[in-house]
Amino acid sequence: MFDDLALFVAIVESGSLSAAARRAGLPPATVTRRLQQLERQLGCKLLHRSARRMLPTPEGQAYFERCSPLLQSLAQATQNLEQSLTQVQGTVRVLAPMNLAKGLLLPVWQEFLARYPGVQLDLRLSNLREDLLEQGADLAIRVGTLADSSLTGRRLGHAAMGLLASPGYLAQAAPINGPQDLAGQRWIVADPLRQLRLAHSQTGEVYSQSLYGTAMRGMVNDVAIAAAMAASGLGLLFAPLWACASYLEQGSLVPVLPQWQAGSHDISLLWPQHHLPARVRALIDLLLEFSANDPRLQGQMQIMPAP
Repeated sequence: MFDDLALFVAIVESGSLSAAARRAGLPPATVTRRLQQLERQLGCKLLHRSARRMLPTPEGQAYFERCSPLLQSLAQATQNLEQSLTQVQGTVRVLAPMNLAKGLLLPVWQEFLARYPGVQLDLRLSNLREDLLEQGADLAIRVGTLADSSLTGRRLGHAAMGLLASPGYLAQAAPINGPQDLAGQRWIVADPLRQLRLAHSQTGEVYSQSLYGTAMRGMVNDVAIAAAMAASGLGLLFAPLWACASYLEQGSLVPVLPQWQAGSHDISLLWPQHHLPARVRALIDLLLEFSANDPRLQGQMQIMPAP
């Protein structure tokens, strides 16, 4: 019925059946048949037709005046939707972990806004795994193992982890000769990294320890602050190496038990839609491009054992 309604509006606007047929690219007989079908559905005559002229009936005129603005509004809404899907413009809402978003991925947000002046970036930072649909988000960045869901996912990369401490802390702490010596140490916990897992590089032996409830000197949900605390000698730190790069270069943080590997954490992208708007696809492509060219997101960052 919607197509017949649009055709009726075109007939009134064109002034004749033949003109409306040319405008719609239809045979005149088809236009006549569809007009008659619409009149039967509505139960009233919409047009007075003669050999010379065609005029709306009172009912047809009232119907036209009500329907024409609705069709124009719908056409505008359709055009806006098409632009949203095909043009890189509009708002992109992203859920991301605080440490990753304001550290390693900061250049991505800057490049995205610089490259696409028609977009607005709504960046929501939290170390909690908030629900994309409840938050109305277009995209989420997740660290660690993904739970099964109906969301579409793409692996962005993985970040190498490390067990670190300052030389000053190691000089005054009880000797650490193996994982069994870690339980009695003081810790700076970079929340949500509360579970330490180490694997011996030669034997494959695995050691696991919960850092929550240990002798914590502090727990903070910002890894940059945690790294600064550990570098000042306050305790051991389990954290991504990229977040501690400057301290490692300076020697204010060094690896602990280097023969035991701390592994890496996967970093993934998630989104709820199968057919992505161009603005969201543009950000995903930029994140993937950045990741592919940054060794810190390919687990290639290495640290040398302390001398």
